[in-house]
Amino acid sequence: MFWFLLIAMVVVVAAVTLAVVGGGDSEVLPEVAPEQLVDPLPATRPVDRADIEALRLPVAARGYRMADVDDVLGRLGAEIEERDARIAELRAALAGGRDDSGPSPRKDGPQ
Repeated sequence: MFWFLLIAMVVVVAAVTLAVVGGGDSEVLPEVAPEQLVDPLPATRPVDRADIEALRLPVAARGYRMADVDDVLGRLGAEIEERDARIAELRAALAGGRDDSGPSPRKDGPQ
């Protein structure tokens, strides 16, 4: 029984060593070119909600949970849309305030 266990242990150690060291010139997993974004976000103009909704991130072997990323991108798109609406509202109020600036300052000198 002792000899059987000893021979079995030698065979297992040899198999593990061969697997770790490698038994040939080929790699275990060949190198694959990483995926690229098909339509990246525009560089020439501000990003809007449609850009974010159209954005799809590439999937990798140890990638991400797509539902989580899609939720984050949806929230980001909604927040940007709210921000843009508030900015437009404030700009309109500012433009209206410049037209109705109240009484004009006196151009007379001090009295």
